[in-house]
Amino acid sequence: MAKVGIVMGSDSDMPIMGKAADILEQFGIEYEMTIISAHREPDIFFEWAKGAEDRGIKVIIAGAGKAAHLPGMCAALFKMPVIGIPMKTSDLGGVDSLYSIVQMPSGVPVATVAINGGMNAGLLAAQILATSDEELLKKVKEYSEKMKNEVESKDARLKKTGYKNY
Repeated sequence: MAKVGIVMGSDSDMPIMGKAADILEQFGIEYEMTIISAHREPDIFFEWAKGAEDRGIKVIIAGAGKAAHLPGMCAALFKMPVIGIPMKTSDLGGVDSLYSIVQMPSGVPVATVAINGGMNAGLLAAQILATSDEELLKKVKEYSEKMKNEVESKDARLKKTGYKNY
């Protein structure tokens, strides 16, 4: 099966990036996870991003805060899908990260999920890979059905107990 690359600029991003990894594990998708600063170690970053395809990576999930250049730089060097996760920041609450990632120039797209949206990034990577993998598509559909059933179960409980006893 294809691999997903998960990259973050700081270990402080690990709780969010770990959510992406958790989803990939649920679907049995192999991934590699690394911490690389595009600003502090550009040579290492360039080597990692340029070599991603040769390592079997089909989708990159890149998380970044503040100036948030990591996802865009991945997209500049890796010609398959890149998913950006804007990290919540103490200065501007993550809006700075979101704007940096979502405002890519024409011709260099980065799919962008919500601020701290690690889970959705993992799910989007799985959906992208599922377009060419019938077994994975089946798992993605089952996951969706499970979420639907959980909501229906909660609604039934609410109707049975009322909101004060929920």
